Amino acid sequence: MEMIKIIEKTNSFLVEEFEADLSLIHPNARFKEVLDLDSLDYIDLLVVIESNFHFKVQHGDFLSLITFQDFYNYIHTKTEKKAAD
Repeated sequence: MEMIKIIEKTNSFLVEEFEADLSLIHPNARFKEVLDLDSLDYIDLLVVIESNFHFKVQHGDFLSLITFQDFYNYIHTKTEKKAAD
């Protein structure tokens, strides 16, 4: 999947599902600070990612995500790997 499509789709569900402020979402923004999700929200986020991008998210995958660009890259890598399988 193209990166621009990932960004559009991801930003859309972050705004719709988690009431994130779109003006604060940009590649260099700190993912966890902007979203301010609690532990239950993270579970919801895993479900939304899996249903939108059709790959299984591992619980520890988010530990290394700092910025939204890291988040987009993570989804891009996973979708590319799934497409190659």
